Amino acid sequence: MASATSSLKPPCRACRDLAGHLAGVWTGAQCHPGCGSPTMSTLLDIKSSVLRQVQVCPSFRRRTEQEPGSASADPQEPAMGAWKPGDGVEFFAHMRLMLKKGEGRQGLPCPEVPLRSGSPAPPEPVDPSRGLRALAPEEVDMLYEEALYTVLYRAGTMGPDQVDDEEALLSYLQQVFGTSTEEHTKAIERVRKAKAPTYALKVSVMRAKNLLAKDPNGFSDPYCMLGILPASDTTREPRAQKEQRFGFRKGSKRGGPLPAKCIQVTEVKSSTLNPVWKEHFLFEIEDVSTDQLHLDIWDHDDDVSLVEACRKLNEVIGLKGMGRYFKQIVKSARANGTAGPTEDHTDDFLGCLNIPVREVPVAGVERWFKLEPRSSASRVEGDCHLVLKLITTQRDTAMSQLGRSGFLSHLLLLSHLLRFEHPAEEPNSSSWRGELSTPAATILCLHGAQSNLSPLQLAVLHWQVSSRHHQTCTLDYSYLLGLLDDMQAHWEEAPSLPQEQEEGLADSFSAFSEFGLQLLRQLRDYFPATNSTAVYRLELLLKCLGKLQFFQPSFEICPFETELNMDVAAALKRGNREWYDRILNARSPREQPGPQRLPGLVVLADAIYDDLQSCYSVYASLFHSILNVDVFTLTFRQLERLVAEEAWVLTEELSPKMTLEVASGLFELYLTLADLQRFWDSIPGRDSRSLALAGIHTPFLPAVKLWLQVLRDQAKWRLQGAVDVDTLEPVDPSSRHSSSAATAGLCLSHIQELWVRLAWPDPAQAQGLGTQLGQDMCEATLFYTELLRKKVDTQPGAAGEAVSEALCVVLNNVELVRKAAGQALKGLAWPEGAPGLEGALPRPLLSCTQALDDDLQREAHTVTAHLTSKMVGDIRKYVQHISLSPDSIQNDEAVAPLMKYLDEKLALLNSSLVKGNLSRVLEALWELLLQAILQALGANRDVSADFYSRFHFTLEALVSFFHAEGQGLPLESLRDGSYKRLKEELRLHECSTRECIEQFYLDKLKQRTLEQNRFGRLSVRCHYEVAEQRLAVEVLHAADLLPLDANGLSDPFVIVELGPPHLFPLVRSQRTQVKTRTLHPVYDELFYFSVPAEACRRRGACVLFTVMDHDWLSTNDFAGEAALGLGGVSGVARPQVGGGARAGQPVTLHLCRPRAQVRSALRMLEGRTSKEAQEFVKKLKELEKCMEADP
Repeated sequence: MASATSSLKPPCRACRDLAGHLAGVWTGAQCHPGCGSPTMSTLLDIKSSVLRQVQVCPSFRRRTEQEPGSASADPQEPAMGAWKPGDGVEFFAHMRLMLKKGEGRQGLPCPEVPLRSGSPAPPEPVDPSRGLRALAPEEVDMLYEEALYTVLYRAGTMGPDQVDDEEALLSYLQQVFGTSTEEHTKAIERVRKAKAPTYALKVSVMRAKNLLAKDPNGFSDPYCMLGILPASDTTREPRAQKEQRFGFRKGSKRGGPLPAKCIQVTEVKSSTLNPVWKEHFLFEIEDVSTDQLHLDIWDHDDDVSLVEACRKLNEVIGLKGMGRYFKQIVKSARANGTAGPTEDHTDDFLGCLNIPVREVPVAGVERWFKLEPRSSASRVEGDCHLVLKLITTQRDTAMSQLGRSGFLSHLLLLSHLLRFEHPAEEPNSSSWRGELSTPAATILCLHGAQSNLSPLQLAVLHWQVSSRHHQTCTLDYSYLLGLLDDMQAHWEEAPSLPQEQEEGLADSFSAFSEFGLQLLRQLRDYFPATNSTAVYRLELLLKCLGKLQFFQPSFEICPFETELNMDVAAALKRGNREWYDRILNARSPREQPGPQRLPGLVVLADAIYDDLQSCYSVYASLFHSILNVDVFTLTFRQLERLVAEEAWVLTEELSPKMTLEVASGLFELYLTLADLQRFWDSIPGRDSRSLALAGIHTPFLPAVKLWLQVLRDQAKWRLQGAVDVDTLEPVDPSSRHSSSAATAGLCLSHIQELWVRLAWPDPAQAQGLGTQLGQDMCEATLFYTELLRKKVDTQPGAAGEAVSEALCVVLNNVELVRKAAGQALKGLAWPEGAPGLEGALPRPLLSCTQALDDDLQREAHTVTAHLTSKMVGDIRKYVQHISLSPDSIQNDEAVAPLMKYLDEKLALLNSSLVKGNLSRVLEALWELLLQAILQALGANRDVSADFYSRFHFTLEALVSFFHAEGQGLPLESLRDGSYKRLKEELRLHECSTRECIEQFYLDKLKQRTLEQNRFGRLSVRCHYEVAEQRLAVEVLHAADLLPLDANGLSDPFVIVELGPPHLFPLVRSQRTQVKTRTLHPVYDELFYFSVPAEACRRRGACVLFTVMDHDWLSTNDFAGEAALGLGGVSGVARPQVGGGARAGQPVTLHLCRPRAQVRSALRMLEGRTSKEAQEFVKKLKELEKCMEADP
């Protein structure tokens, strides 16, 4: 057996771990009475009185030793099973792995995973076919032309973040389309020869603020008049030098009639200084470089239709200058009106604006403009809010000629630029957020403005192109989410699109949602919960999908067949099944036999637990808060049902083939399935009837029982190996136990932790399993202590060694294991579900725990006795030195050698023992010292009073030494038991013979029977008659006497005598009549004793009643005795009142037998040679002969 584990090393680290584990339960040990335990072969005849007490509770060791088949008292080796004896280490290592796996599975996980990897997210799948269709070469050429046309005929002011260099923009387009320099030059020449576009200015008059009050009521009735002011003939270039332009009125002359509506008027807003119009106008621009937008704001003072006046004056011929038209409109309105004199109806001027068209930004502008006066004499205030945008209405490009809309042209251009700006082969392309280069942004801005695309259309185009591009080359989801937010903002302002554009948007939504659902099907692959980057990408993807639901009610043609959250749930379910089947086929294919499938199914169950933990901690909150999808409940129900089906089938297949290996696998599988069931508590509205794992513990019960049997055997092998390699030396300076104790404690701790993790759900079965496991733990613990005893017996002791270090280590080991076993057994409490018994130990296990603690306490006392027995000889020697010291030596000098010896040995014990064991050893040494002194006193008779005084000094010195000012043993325990006997012996040795006799009677008066009814009762009445100087004693009756005859009865009589004899030397004893065949005799006999009252008041004076059983053919039998002190008798303590002959109340005395404290005075008298002492002892011994028949 030793060779099988000789390679093991002491687990020093484990010892320190266990010491920390038990730090909370270490307390000072208290002595527990024990007896009957076999002592060491070297234990001497002086034994602690603690070891001789009567055993009052059954011993677990004795119960196990009396089991059938136990042939000897040697430790029984564990049975051989499928595991080899040396596999205890491997078995417990595997068990520690199971416990470690379950450490993070107690209760539900936190809603956050504290540690995540910051590595890049796994790459998402891309499919070039999911992008926009590829353009034909002819279409690319047309798109190239469209881009060049946009740059060459740009109009308006470029912003600071745009490229104003025409050559830079053209060079960029050459790179984008990949044309040669020659082809690029030819393309530019063709575009330059094309007709210039027709420009128009979109003007939105939104509102004005802080206008002047022109009316008496403190307000105004403002309206706006606006139009385009062309350049004067002197400032414009000759017409022959101007480029030919597209226009609605071809060939018209500047001096000819103005086109209709070239001057527009807003509505009149009554009684306000902050009017809101929100009216939109479109003005054709003939010359972008010279034309101006002019706007007047007037206060309207009559009901003339200004719109009608504008229409008529726009048809007038020959007026010079646009400024005269604005003034003439107002005058015409007055002349054609019906409101009275002109001077009473003059409109008041509120301000004007002159904005050159060339200064309108390319991207348009929306801002407040400060109102200007007409002249220095005008007084104006306020601002006007305008939205201006310069667009083209006619374009001489191939795409325009083919009827391609600006929307479609912009879509193709944006897609082409995006592919150029974000190539798929670029590293970290998935983090790209749509940051276009400045030339690209400039060209797109120019084309969008020239194509008259609204902000909503631009947002829709960016989403369509980017979402499609994302499926071919991954983008950052935050960029896509930003596009959806931008589109949503514009959608709420103007939620109308042409049907064709709306259908294209709906198609993009459908394609993106389909792509997103495909990713969610493979959630674990593309968005692992341990990767924070991937989890953040998942959050953004879900937000993007959630945004799609916002647009769904706005579509006439719905892009979704069902609700999006239903599609997400269906995708997750399909992904769960695919993931499950993939692991099942890889780890536990169904075509394999059951025993081969079992390890793989354990791996599958662990994977499911980890997956559900990630789902609960990470995915659940995201899906619920964003899409209102309960992904955890969905996943749990599906995976729990699948794994339960596999477990039920496999356990049914393996039940007839149960082996130790199969039981081990099933045990581990059950632990994981039980962990899975705990997730059920987090399911809202759960119903246990729908839980597929409900009742799954039933088929696993045989495997669990078999595995626990294997655990018992492996624990014994592990302890056997640990003791074999144990050197019985402390593992390190900070520990006082050896390596095997640490191993034993860890084994017990692991078994208890395993029971907690098992948490068997059936209370009745859990009681049986827990009780058996507790008994196995008790058996293993005793097995370990017996191994320690055998090992220490075989070790040779050092010559002259009074304190054995090995014994100290063994004692510490026993104490450590006792506490570890107690803590482990307390952990085998009832599982939840047993009404009223949660956390309680079942009765059989509680009895087992108490019996084990008693056995280990006795074992500790046995080792303590073995340890202190080596000091018996030295203690006797030093006590004899005290007894033989001459009277001339001072007491402290005589005691000094003993004190020095004790100080040295206790210092060594203090450094070698833990606190509880040190107290136990101190108690044993204290008992040894008291017994040695008692023996010394018994060996010396008729010595001087100084002899006893010296031992009295020694006793008090030892009390002070062992108490150590409160750091040692408590005074209560030091001054109890043998100390009282020794103290009494010393006191009696210092007394005279008569004082000893008086003490004998005083002890009789003090003694009390433990069982008051065991020997019966005697009723008497006693009083002192002062006149006659006599004591009257009346024996009334007795009851419940002991049956001392063969017929079950007795023939009792009572002897009445006074004591002590030297107080009543002339008084003889008297006796009652014999009452035959009764246990309840009635006497009613009165006896007189002529004694002086002074003698009755002396110390120890009493009446002694001795009940005897009369035998006709042999010596009378002793039945019991009782004593009544005379000091309290009526007439002795106080004068008798009334002089009645029978004054006083009856007294019931409980019969008893002489106790030890009574006999101590008798032993003291036996050692004296005086005649008085010898006669007294002789008389008492005659009485003792009658007690030999004591039943």
